Amino acid sequence: MPNVLTHNINVLASVTTSSLTAWRGCMVVSQAEQPEKPLVLYDMEACPYCRRVREVLTALHLDADIRPCPKGGTRFRDEAKAIGGKLQFPLLVDENTGKVLYESRDIVEYLFRQYGGRPVPRVYRARAYQPVLGSVASAASGLRGMRAKPAKAPEQPLHLWSFEGSPFARLVRERLCEYEIPYTVHNIGKEHWSELGPAKQRIKPGTYQPLPGGKREIFFGRHQRVQVPYLEDPNTGAAMFESAQILKYLDDTYGS
Repeated sequence: MPNVLTHNINVLASVTTSSLTAWRGCMVVSQAEQPEKPLVLYDMEACPYCRRVREVLTALHLDADIRPCPKGGTRFRDEAKAIGGKLQFPLLVDENTGKVLYESRDIVEYLFRQYGGRPVPRVYRARAYQPVLGSVASAASGLRGMRAKPAKAPEQPLHLWSFEGSPFARLVRERLCEYEIPYTVHNIGKEHWSELGPAKQRIKPGTYQPLPGGKREIFFGRHQRVQVPYLEDPNTGAAMFESAQILKYLDDTYGS
């Protein structure tokens, strides 16, 4: 297993990142229906502007195909430039409407209008201080998920169940970005106040029951718990919870 002390320090740093971003990307604001074709996000995990978009994907319960584009990466950056004309991230591609969007402010507005059917909520509106605070939040996590590291490419994208504000899921997304491993993020944000708190000790006492009809109920039906991160790798058949275990798996399977 990874060095336990180092892992715990990274978890605490990730908690700091979530705190500095006011824990956005934890609660679901609107239950949007998944579009027919998946949204595609060319993304850099440590970029504060990309983080704003990922927060909104969680807030709307939207899944997306993530194409990691860390600095020094070679797998998706040329593809992103060919689509949008420049190397700038985030880059959202929505084949359902033909939209290709840069600028986090524009993407946030588009997602809420197109899939939430509403204006941008106050907590997700752009503020003058956000770029600075977002950069500090990225620094708190050691700028992990910023630069590419040598790694093998999987034949098929992986699947990650996550929500943006989760400190544990962030550690996995950072590694996936550094390794330039494409994945589908299945957002399962908290759907009700009773789900606040860690998976093993929520604020509401008693047996946990997800809201009927939600994505969490489907997940609970499969696993008898709702906990992130949860990774599935169709290339190997591996499936696992626990960030430390997932990080070791990614290092052993794809790290060079």
